[in-house]
Amino acid sequence: MQGEFLQQLYQSPPAGAARRRLEAFLQKQGLRYDQGVEFAAVFYDSQGEIAAAGALQRNVLKCVAVDEQYRGEGLTASVISALRAAAFDRGQRKLFLFTKPHNDRMFGEFGFYEVARTGDMLLMESEKGGARCFTESLRKGTGRQAAVVANCNPFTLGHRYLVEQAAAQCDALHLFILSEDAGLFPARVRMELVQKGVADLSNVLVHPTSDYLISAATFPTYFLKEGQIESGAGGALDLTIFGQYFVPALEITRRFVGQEPLSPVTALYNRQMKEILPQYGVEVVELPRKEAAGAVISASRVRALLAEDRLEEIRPLTPEVTWEFLQSPEGRDVVRRAKEGL
Repeated sequence: MQGEFLQQLYQSPPAGAARRRLEAFLQKQGLRYDQGVEFAAVFYDSQGEIAAAGALQRNVLKCVAVDEQYRGEGLTASVISALRAAAFDRGQRKLFLFTKPHNDRMFGEFGFYEVARTGDMLLMESEKGGARCFTESLRKGTGRQAAVVANCNPFTLGHRYLVEQAAAQCDALHLFILSEDAGLFPARVRMELVQKGVADLSNVLVHPTSDYLISAATFPTYFLKEGQIESGAGGALDLTIFGQYFVPALEITRRFVGQEPLSPVTALYNRQMKEILPQYGVEVVELPRKEAAGAVISASRVRALLAEDRLEEIRPLTPEVTWEFLQSPEGRDVVRRAKEGL
């Protein structure tokens, strides 16, 4: 017989005692509270103890758990319903779900379909075959196919150098620019800057990543601060998706990356790339990073200079297209937000 439960919805990340209680509950269920959570639905029993919970990060459902003593009482459906409603209120129609691999059948009953899995992580989506449809829609190349995946937040001469070097070593280079709007430069701007900045390279095909590469769905920890990174599980899932969907759809045999002396997250991702992608017939080629004034050119360096209002020091680090954008009204607004730490 189903009991009565009190539902508490947190429109922003839970804080204080509520956050600590939720973390303890999830830990008891073998889950970890995700730092990217934006909304949470928590159900309490008559004693005020957490009976079930779930969370939402952008369009991704995660941290869904029901206490063992209340399983079979419909609480999973209640949690999913609350999270779906919150996502729809935020304009999110296509949803993803993180869970453990053994939960595949249970969440399949709620209309979710498997995208990919690793030993300890399963990603599902609300649209059947969405990943395959997306990769099959991408423009194809001919001959030796290779890939670069980049954030370009913003597009720098370092990115341009990496693309030039990679394009010279293949017949067609698929350049994927992150679609996630989680950085200082909006996704639309980053895509436009890259398209203009590589327009002279005839064998470079520029693509968005949609939700399927380095996103809140496939690799949420990529967007967290360095001190919050605890494992490389998300990176492994992201690379599995790349290997299962992008590689066969585009016949990719090489993936180029820049050496990473600065970011621990990206350095770990590069190491995982060398372990995972060869299983899909992809050679990982690591290229030296371009330097200026004795230091590696990086987007993080540019953002730091923007925050300090040292614009003239940025000019030698960026292509003309990026520099011109920073002089535009929209670019000046980006500079303002960088200085304000937004």
